[in-house]
Amino acid sequence: MQTQAVSDRSLINNAVPPASQKFWDNFKAIFGPYWYPTQSDKRAFPDVLRIWIMLILLIILIIALVGLSAFNSFVTRYLTDVIEEKDYANFIKTLIVYSAALIGVTLLNGFSKFIRKKIALDWYKWLNNHTLSQYLKNRAYYKITFRDDIDNPDQRISQEIEPLTSNALSFSAVFLEKVLEMTTFLVILWSISQFIASVLVVYTIVGNLIAFYLGQQLNKINQEELELKAEYSYALTHFRNHAESIAFFQGENQESNIIQRRFEQLLKNILRKIDWERNQEFFDGAYKSAIQIFPYLVLAPLYMSGQADFGEVVQASIAGNQFASALATLIREFGNSGRFSSYVERLSEFSNALAAVSKQPENVNSIKSIEENHIAFENVTLKTPDDEQTIVENLSLSVQPGEGLLIVGPSGRGKSSLLRAIAGLWNAGTGRLVRPPLEQVLFLPQRPYIILGTLREQLLYPKTNRRMTDAELKEVLQQVNLQNLLSRVEGFDTEVPWENILSLGEQQRLAFARLLVTHPRFTILDEATSALDLTNEGNLYQQLQETKTTFISVGHRESLFDYHQWVLELTQNSSWQLLTVQDYRNQKTIIQNSNENTHITIDSSPNNESQNQSATLTQKATSEGLSHKEMTELTLYSIKTIRSKASKGESIAAKDGFTYRYDKAPHVLKWIRG
Repeated sequence: MQTQAVSDRSLINNAVPPASQKFWDNFKAIFGPYWYPTQSDKRAFPDVLRIWIMLILLIILIIALVGLSAFNSFVTRYLTDVIEEKDYANFIKTLIVYSAALIGVTLLNGFSKFIRKKIALDWYKWLNNHTLSQYLKNRAYYKITFRDDIDNPDQRISQEIEPLTSNALSFSAVFLEKVLEMTTFLVILWSISQFIASVLVVYTIVGNLIAFYLGQQLNKINQEELELKAEYSYALTHFRNHAESIAFFQGENQESNIIQRRFEQLLKNILRKIDWERNQEFFDGAYKSAIQIFPYLVLAPLYMSGQADFGEVVQASIAGNQFASALATLIREFGNSGRFSSYVERLSEFSNALAAVSKQPENVNSIKSIEENHIAFENVTLKTPDDEQTIVENLSLSVQPGEGLLIVGPSGRGKSSLLRAIAGLWNAGTGRLVRPPLEQVLFLPQRPYIILGTLREQLLYPKTNRRMTDAELKEVLQQVNLQNLLSRVEGFDTEVPWENILSLGEQQRLAFARLLVTHPRFTILDEATSALDLTNEGNLYQQLQETKTTFISVGHRESLFDYHQWVLELTQNSSWQLLTVQDYRNQKTIIQNSNENTHITIDSSPNNESQNQSATLTQKATSEGLSHKEMTELTLYSIKTIRSKASKGESIAAKDGFTYRYDKAPHVLKWIRG
């Protein structure tokens, strides 16, 4: 992933002038489908109604909580006056009311938080499933890997959706509760002293301006912290996924430097955050303390002069304290909202990217796909997804049921890209691609996909609901030479980290076992036997042929020619040629001989004697056949090579322009022409 680009992008985004407008647009895009679904297929009406009833109940509980807290301030004021008057009877009654109000506040506070968390959980569940559905839809999870502006999609789903929903509900509930508290207790203070209330209003405005500035700085720091944590987490995941390669290279020091560098960047950001949070804590504490002291400064002299009773002083102090606490909590929530806005921005950015890659681009040519019972390319010109490079031009071929096609060519020529086109992963270009339904096709890549699951699920993948007995599965393991695997685990229902305990060759044989289990009608193999020896490779391909499946392979080994009927060679400049395996071998032999003859003519010139000898051998080949030694004279191959080709049944293109094959009949055992 291009994690560095994220930091650069965040700096650019911070410089965009209408930042607040962008936030609200992102906010509505994420929150709208859950709270205000406009499409009937997105959420059922009973679900929407249920969540709105819970939200209304939460609002009622918050209003009741604030109202009861305000009522309690009056009870406290009356209780203080009763104590001052030493009225024991009224003291007991008032104390009971005061205790009941406190119990009510406790219950309302507990229930309101419970309802808030239930709503957040329901929202998290829906938003996670909705985002995951977008991620999996139309293979967006694959297409988004080609974008360098989206980092760590796994973290965005697993670690950033839940805090977004919980923070949103927490902030909204706290905001409503504290604004109501501030308003209520400001009214109470106004009833006691208009001067105190007026000063508090001015004080609040000034304090909020300072708090807003501090919050903005923390917002930027929180945004950077979120991205740096993602980069650090990705570095550790990358290290774990490539542990064996790093061990081979003994690259621990270099990897440690990379991880440590990212960790140091994260630490610097955390230190900056600590400094700003310290300043905010100092401000919050001083701000709250000043509000608590101020009512005493004004009302205490009035009480001492007999112009106010002691209950009013206590109630004003409580009201000021409640106002200050509410304001401090609100300021703290605004400070924490930076992380919340980061979550909103990153999830919105992710959702927009998923929607973009899932949508077919306009005014861009694409290969038309038709579903039929065979595979064919009809004048197909395939390009890379960015439409910048042409892989192959005007490709036309058809693979009939039961046939095998081998794709060869230099590295980087686009052999695997043709397989991506068959799978529907790449479709930029022109022409028509005929293919079977994808559920009838099994893809075997060079590095097989090993799922997180049991051995049984590994073998049955991708159709893990298939029913097979242990005896049947054991037979499949025997067929792919993995019969010893069961001795290393406790059974087919054992779940272990298979990627760590299986070598690449064992993983490739496990992938072939899936083929024998599923019996697909079509199989696509992308160097699926590259880690196997020739014996295991031959065994697996022979079983593949016995299944009567139609298969297309990509590979470099000459041994693969023995299991295919056709060869598609991708050459330079997007050109190609389609030949039978026999014709392709003959062509390569002629080219090789031509190169060898060219090299020979540099050092010596042919003479009449050698020409006459070749003519004699050619004539003998027609009537009697040639021995291995005579073929060396006609082809310039070594006798060892001639014998090897004879044992494999391979033909040879000789210097006279004819092709020779070895007749293995016991009464012949000669090279004959044709």
